[in-house]
Amino acid sequence: MTTSPGEGSEGGFHSGAALFTFDATRRIRSWNKAAEEITGIGADEMVGRYCWEALCAHDEAGGLVCHSGCSFHRLLQERWPVSPPTLVIRTSTGTRRVRVPMITVDDGSLFAALLLEPSEAPAQKEAAQVPALTPRQRTVLGMLADGKQARRIAAELQLSELTVRNHIRAILRELGCTSQLSAVAKARRLGLV
Repeated sequence: MTTSPGEGSEGGFHSGAALFTFDATRRIRSWNKAAEEITGIGADEMVGRYCWEALCAHDEAGGLVCHSGCSFHRLLQERWPVSPPTLVIRTSTGTRRVRVPMITVDDGSLFAALLLEPSEAPAQKEAAQVPALTPRQRTVLGMLADGKQARRIAAELQLSELTVRNHIRAILRELGCTSQLSAVAKARRLGLV
C-alpha cells in the first residue's frame, strides 16, 4: 500500500511526521508523504522492499545497523522497548541523520517507525559521556568482542541465555548503539575491550 498526500498509512495511522510501517518479514507496508519529503524517495519505490535494504542505515560511527538480522526487529517482535536510535539513512541525494522511534502494533505482525530530525545537543552530550557498565556487562561485552554468541556466553558464564540477552540489551542502551557489532566497535574506540 502506498500513501498519497492527505491519506493515512496502513492500520489507520495518521501523522504529519515521516512515518512508515513494516511487517514481520521486514517488508515496508506503507510510506507516507512526509517520509517521501524527508528522504526524497517515493512510496512507489519503498513499499514492498525490505526495510533494511530500503533504508541502508548506519550508526553515526559508520557501523552497519540495517541488515537481514536486525536486532531492532527482533526486539520489537519480542515486545522489548527499543530506545530511539539516531541513524544515518539513505536519501535520493545521499544520506541524512534521523532519529527513528519504533513501536510494535497490534499482535506483533506490524511495526511503525518515524523518521525525525534529531536535536544536535543530545548527540554532543552522548559523545562526551563515558558508559557506566557493570563488571558483568564488561565481561559479556568482552566475550561479544571475541565473537561469541549469547548462547555460548550463557554456557561459559553459567547463566541463562535470557540473562545474557538482558545484559546485551543493557550494554547496547548504555553505549547508545543499535547492534552488537556497533557496540563492540564503539567499545574498542573507547578502550573498553
